[in-house]
Amino acid sequence: MPRSTGGAGDGTATVPAAEDGTLLSIGAVLSRLRDEFPEVTISKIRFLEAEGLVEPQRTPSGYRKFGVADVERLAYVLRVQRDHYLPLRVIREHLDALDRGEPVALPGPGESRGVLDGSMEPEEPARMRIGRDELLAATGAGGDALAEWESYGLVLPDADGGYAADAVNVARLIVDLGRFGLEPRHLRAVKAAADREAGLVEQVVAPLRRHRNPQTRLHAEATARELAMLSVRLHAAMVQSALRVRLD
Repeated sequence: MPRSTGGAGDGTATVPAAEDGTLLSIGAVLSRLRDEFPEVTISKIRFLEAEGLVEPQRTPSGYRKFGVADVERLAYVLRVQRDHYLPLRVIREHLDALDRGEPVALPGPGESRGVLDGSMEPEEPARMRIGRDELLAATGAGGDALAEWESYGLVLPDADGGYAADAVNVARLIVDLGRFGLEPRHLRAVKAAADREAGLVEQVVAPLRRHRNPQTRLHAEATARELAMLSVRLHAAMVQSALRVRLD
């Protein structure tokens, strides 16, 4: 996304950046962003990279190097999150449009308030519900398999018998693992570990979710998603490390 100028409220204000052609370390980028975004962290920048919103160059040794356009891109993402409460899915669409040279319309104050008062959901797909038949059709599993998953607490229905949309992803992974001989009873430890990790995330964001400021409560949801992503990455890294030790 090219550098641009404008007011802070329209998502196009600039931040101090290095001269064109100069590449910055992630620490230098953090220091340049913090004047406008004091809560930004290196983990947040890495999270936005993992979500595909910025693509810094890499040195041969693997260090990130950010150009001027990368810094402006990060600033845009942080600004529209802060000022317009947009989910990353929508921000990604905006960036793609800007890359194509197309104009982008940001939501007005009323639309932004809609996210805060619950009339608009920032991450609608994650909150969708599906029925039992839809879950079975999406995974190709039978009713007996679903009953076994439920008996081990791997997939659980709501009181009305429906399932969260993310149950489809969980169920598909259970099916894939089953092809390697891993049965639902083997996955109880995975579920227990996930519950413990979710508990840790909840401890961190609980004070934010209880805050009277609606923007702070919205920030709690974004923080929870970021912590969940980091937790998954840590878990994967630890499993790979443990396997390397066992298989060497």
